[in-house]
Amino acid sequence: MEANVSGMLSAIFVKAEARRLGFSACGLAPAGPVDPAHVAFFRDWLARGCQAGMAYLERHGDLRADPRRLMDGCRTVVSVALNYRPAESAPDGCLQLSWYAYGKDYHDVVRAKLQSLLSALQAVCPALRGRACCDTAPVLERYWAWRCGVGWLGRHTQVVVPRAGSAFFLGELLLDVPADRYDVPPREGCGSCMRCVESCPTHALSGQGLDARRCLSYLTIEHKGEIPEEAAAKMFPYFYGCDRCLRACPHLRFAPPAAEPAFSPLPGILALSEEDWLRLDVEQYRQLFRGSAVKRAKYEGLKRNLEAIRKSREPR
Repeated sequence: MEANVSGMLSAIFVKAEARRLGFSACGLAPAGPVDPAHVAFFRDWLARGCQAGMAYLERHGDLRADPRRLMDGCRTVVSVALNYRPAESAPDGCLQLSWYAYGKDYHDVVRAKLQSLLSALQAVCPALRGRACCDTAPVLERYWAWRCGVGWLGRHTQVVVPRAGSAFFLGELLLDVPADRYDVPPREGCGSCMRCVESCPTHALSGQGLDARRCLSYLTIEHKGEIPEEAAAKMFPYFYGCDRCLRACPHLRFAPPAAEPAFSPLPGILALSEEDWLRLDVEQYRQLFRGSAVKRAKYEGLKRNLEAIRKSREPR
């Protein structure tokens, strides 16, 4: 397979290497300004305060609006998706973590795979420069996943991979060479389906997107204060994150379990009863979640969430 054609990177080669490394989907788009309508929507979303306490989203707006400002000479954006749907999960009616937190920290896993993809491209195109991005760089990841043809933006504001749903981590490679072909953004595929919106217990989803101030994922992971009583009443069974909108999407039923071993449930987390979770001490927390994204909320945050659920279920 020819990887470098007339000074251009072969899109077929890029996708084949991404598939070899375990990525579930891959697409390419020419680097350039983000569509003005998308930028305007994002800025309006921020102006309405829907980012809640995530002040980092308000910074580096110029970089988010054009990846060429993030990396000098950027010519191509490669977007990848990596399936994290677990083969097994906690039974219905038991306390639950969001699926994405079952295994190892996705930042480490996706970034390592992106670096391997970049190395594979540089092996056939030594002069190529690139930058790997996974969640922490000021890149509008969902926009670029759509622009690269990976999926469309669903009503739950997540990328929907056709006939696979939204249980995917996203990542990007910014490259300083053009590709010989680029992908076309997919048509919106939600139709009249409103299952994700209807599944949200706090009405965080609407035609104007997601209001993080109401979102249980935000409140149980990013939020630093106490959980509002009205939100705590809607949490059970989730005490870290919330997968209701993701799991309501009909496309999810076609998704196979994740093939990436790092995303298998960490040892012990599916065996804990509700009583075990409520009695969790700091040493157990460290043992269970070593190398996990759950460290984002820290032990104190996890205990806050569990206590909020406990109080909300007490007889009044």
